[in-house]
This record gives sequence, structure tokens and C-alpha cells, in this order.
Amino acid sequence: MPLGLLLGLGRSWRRKRTSSLDILSSKRGPRDYYKGKNCKPTGFHTRKGGYVVVNEKLPNYVVPDLTDFKLKPYVSHCPINVKTAEAADSAK
Repeated sequence: MPLGLLLGLGRSWRRKRTSSLDILSSKRGPRDYYKGKNCKPTGFHTRKGGYVVVNEKLPNYVVPDLTDFKLKPYVSHCPINVKTAEAADSAK
């Protein structure tokens, strides 16, 4: 068997799996293919190159009123050991 034929068979076995070839990326697609990052558009492009933002497409975050909330919004990475009244009673 010629050496070239053996090398060709070896290269064909080392090729990528066909499942990885099915993934379409912007490098494998046509020149004008833009995959994006799975984000929803907030408006549309005009004919003259502008962009119009549609208020109905913007995200609307509903935040509850936290005026009398007891917990603080920050959690320290280095917590300090604090003795509470319950821990002091159980130690006695």
C-alpha cells in the first residue's frame, strides 16, 4: 500500500466531528450573516442610517418599595462573627 494512501486515511479519521460542522457561526456563514448575542432589538434602523428606539420594546423593571426593609443590600466577602441574643442564650 502506498504511503500517501495511508496518510490520507489517517487524516480522514482525525477530522472534526460532523456535529461541530453543523454549528453555524459568523465565520462559517455567508458574508452578510450576523448571528448576534441572543439580544432582543430595542428599535429599528431608518433608511438614512439612524436608529429609532421604541419605548414598548425597552425592558420595564418593577422594583418593590424597600423603605422599611431590615436587610442591607451589600453582603461582605469577609463576614465578621457577630453574637446575637439567641446565640448567647444557647451558650449559657
